Amino acid sequence: MNDKAVGGVHWSFWLISVVALLWNVGGSINYLMQTSLDFVATMPETARAIIEGRPAWATGGFAIGVFGGALGCLLLLFRKSVAFYVFIASLLGIIVTMVHTVNVASSKIDFSSFEIFMMILSPIIVAAFLIWYSKQAESKGWIS
Repeated sequence: MNDKAVGGVHWSFWLISVVALLWNVGGSINYLMQTSLDFVATMPETARAIIEGRPAWATGGFAIGVFGGALGCLLLLFRKSVAFYVFIASLLGIIVTMVHTVNVASSKIDFSSFEIFMMILSPIIVAAFLIWYSKQAESKGWIS
């Protein structure tokens, strides 16, 4: 069962690509929902502090990060090696927006360890993993 391939590609490739797509679509939906003042008003103080004070350059980085990640995952599913470069752009966008997020998190607002992990570390970890994974998929001939 572990060696079963679908379309010449190991089944895990499809699973990882779909889960990563769902993650990035979730991030894209989050980005779009943050444009609603009513939605932002329902969020915890820590999230509101990040969103309400986010400068244009950090908003741009956020958009590149989440929409680039979703596009990269679609490219993976279409088995295109350009996904690697799109994931690099996505990580750079995430890093740009995290500069602002870290500045807010280090302010007088009390962020929990869970919030720091979910808002700062997990997007970076996922983006870095997708860069690595797309390169691995290319080396195995799963994407070209």
